[in-house]
Amino acid sequence: MKIDILTIFPEMFEGVFKTSIIGRAVGTETVRIKVHNLRDWSDDNYKSVDGRPFGGGAGMVMRVDVVERAITDLKNQKLENAKTQKLKTKVILMDTKGKMYDQKAAEKLKTEEHLIFIAPHFEGIDHRVHENLADEIYSIGPYVLSGGELPVMVVVDSLCRLMPGVLGNPESLTEESYSEEMAMEYPQYTRPAEYKGWKVPEVLLSGDHKKIEEWRKGK
Repeated sequence: MKIDILTIFPEMFEGVFKTSIIGRAVGTETVRIKVHNLRDWSDDNYKSVDGRPFGGGAGMVMRVDVVERAITDLKNQKLENAKTQKLKTKVILMDTKGKMYDQKAAEKLKTEEHLIFIAPHFEGIDHRVHENLADEIYSIGPYVLSGGELPVMVVVDSLCRLMPGVLGNPESLTEESYSEEMAMEYPQYTRPAEYKGWKVPEVLLSGDHKKIEEWRKGK
């Protein structure tokens, strides 16, 4: 999968995308991620990407023309060693107006060849991006953040862990919360079996795998 990210703060992604699950996915080339500075598509000497909202109001709004130029360019870029000239692309906008992102959405997106994420900032983004450029609009929760960078990181992390070979143990995908097999993962315990009077459930120490499985399904 190829992932392109449009943001005005590309430096926010540097540490996150080099560590943990995302770093492992990129290291295996299962996922190819590139973060782009949206200002590279600005058409003025100030590299501006925003403007005052029509009708008045506080703050600035990200411009549709800059976003459209960026998306067009990224769609036309050929992937290294690709057999076809273009990949099938889906544009994802992270916005509080979007539908709630969940595990089903992650399972759907993981099959895409090419994803372009837009991380809005300022007071938001010209609504013509919603209406004409974005294929999917997602929110990660009913609250307001300073920008779309953190939501993009959340979604990319959820996708990377679903890629083949990224997780050390494939069973982790089927036994975790929100997988098809279970709505919420069962409680987990490890050593010591007792600490300050807090005990691990006896069934988990019994060695009876059938009873353990029944206990886990009941949680």
